[in-house]
Amino acid sequence: MTVAALDPGRDKCGLAVLDDHGVILYQEVIATADLETALRQVESRFRPDVLIEGNGTTSSTARERMRRAVPGLCIRVVDEYRTTELAKGEYWKAHPPKGWRRLLPVSMQVPPEPVDDFVAVILARRYLKEGKNHGDE
Repeated sequence: MTVAALDPGRDKCGLAVLDDHGVILYQEVIATADLETALRQVESRFRPDVLIEGNGTTSSTARERMRRAVPGLCIRVVDEYRTTELAKGEYWKAHPPKGWRRLLPVSMQVPPEPVDDFVAVILARRYLKEGKNHGDE
């Protein structure tokens, strides 16, 4: 099983693909304007069984765009609660601070780049962990 996940946003989206063990196969921050193109590429390359979408403010608009871009792809919605906060921690695990920044607690630092792709990974793992018991949207 392969799971794709999207953290939709007004200007940018996090997009990730994981296997059923939670191993990251792909992870990227994309421009929202490029959503359809990116989804078609992910669908063609990974053939995900399901696409997980965060339930944020732009989710319904993104969902309509996804349905048009990749008809027939099963879309499930998961709760985004605290994902940005968790994603910042995951960012620092993947990219530990260097130099003088390593002396500051990462909880006091802001990642130097967007973490939307890490949010997508968290959404996919949340779906996998919760036993895939989410309703279709």
